[in-house]
Amino acid sequence: MDIKELISRPSKEQRQALLNKEVSAVELTNAAYEQIDLVEEKIGAYNSLTKDFALETAKTVDEKIKNNEEIPPLAGITLALKDNINLKSYPTTASSKILENFISPFDATVTKKLKDNLIPITGKVNLDEFAMGSSTENSAFKITRNPWNLNKVPGGSSGGSAAAVAAGESTLALGSDTGGSIRLPASYCGLVGLKPTYGRVSRYGLIAFASSLDQIGPITKTVEDAALLLNVISGHDEKDSTSLNQPVPDFTKELKNDLKGVKIGYIKELCSEGLTEDVSNAVKKSLEVYKSMGAEIVEISLPLIKYSIAVYYIVATAEASSNLARFDGVKYGYRAKDVENLYDMYVKTRAQGFGEEVKRRIMLGTYALSSGYYDAYYKKAQQVRRLVKNDFDKAFEKADILLSPTCPHTAFDIGSKIEDPLSMYLTDIATITANLAGIPAMNIPVGLDKDSMPIGIQLQANCLNEAKLLNVAFKLEEAVQFNYSTPIKNLV
Repeated sequence: MDIKELISRPSKEQRQALLNKEVSAVELTNAAYEQIDLVEEKIGAYNSLTKDFALETAKTVDEKIKNNEEIPPLAGITLALKDNINLKSYPTTASSKILENFISPFDATVTKKLKDNLIPITGKVNLDEFAMGSSTENSAFKITRNPWNLNKVPGGSSGGSAAAVAAGESTLALGSDTGGSIRLPASYCGLVGLKPTYGRVSRYGLIAFASSLDQIGPITKTVEDAALLLNVISGHDEKDSTSLNQPVPDFTKELKNDLKGVKIGYIKELCSEGLTEDVSNAVKKSLEVYKSMGAEIVEISLPLIKYSIAVYYIVATAEASSNLARFDGVKYGYRAKDVENLYDMYVKTRAQGFGEEVKRRIMLGTYALSSGYYDAYYKKAQQVRRLVKNDFDKAFEKADILLSPTCPHTAFDIGSKIEDPLSMYLTDIATITANLAGIPAMNIPVGLDKDSMPIGIQLQANCLNEAKLLNVAFKLEEAVQFNYSTPIKNLV
């Protein structure tokens, strides 16, 4: 197989070629950089490249193969790292002017795990500033484009992660998901994207947006690759107080189990109104596929889902207001010049360093936490959040897996929603509840709409049930046979 073709294939095929010594890890890594040279100007996925570091990792893999030493399952397979996850001695900007010159002094826990597994990190990829957005148009540095159609958004906030994988600029990527920021880009770019159970993956070294909602997860071409990458990054971490001290199973073990007797519940409120015709048909077709496999299809109602957008944008903005208070120009990051006093420095630094969307969310969150409004907004939102979780608990008494569209529509045109924040926020209607409830959820690409843009189906499971979730996703992927390599061929 030609190396250009090989880098567009899943990790299993690349690994086999490495073990057969048909190709070296250095050649695979260089091929990824050749693809970056070829398409990056069109896509705009990367904020910075880490070529020396990636090639150094690849050389270690080659040395181990040469000496017939065992290598980890994803050793030598390239990965793009979202630019809000720390990589020691390299920039971590969160795509914000306020951190544009920040060099990370330490590794995130997930980054250390990537290093331990000899996974070459190709670079840091673009996102909506501080992960606040659904389109990757809110970056301070560039707009990332969807490899399927360069006039469309790749989704957000992990748009750079999804675009890099879809364009063949890396085989794997890590993103972070606060309200759909892994699943939405995966849906728009025809990829698999998984948000694990809250606490399954350490958040240490992830720049916080909303600490009770954020979770790091994989964006890949296939379900098996997502399972392999989840194996790498999962596990308890003493440096993260919200990390779950639970055993980590091998997520690839149950992938091929049959679905006889598995109960799949479609969420009535998300599968009826507001969907485009193509998305609605994709949902029906997916349910038919599952039924043909012996799964039992049941209707599930989540009556409080209609309040989820309101709850999310109070909880998330309140936590963002608190988390972003540290960016004040004193200890690190951007500092305004020509200031009269300390107060003036604070004001000008934050006014000049933060973008419009980040400022909007800080103001909303600060208001929700302010004296006289805390009980009416933040406390009430947390109470409704508990009720949303109760809805899910009841749903999982009736079904093993919940199904819905990932988004009511496919990728939209760049610039079409940027002036209408409410319309942008509503793109997350199907995804944010999983973050509020802390449950695992993932996107599976199932087809194309009339404009040849990918359609994603969302699957959700109860806490710590990623293995079952991946199994159900794998069976759908197997039946659909989605062609994820289409944009790689069309871009050159």
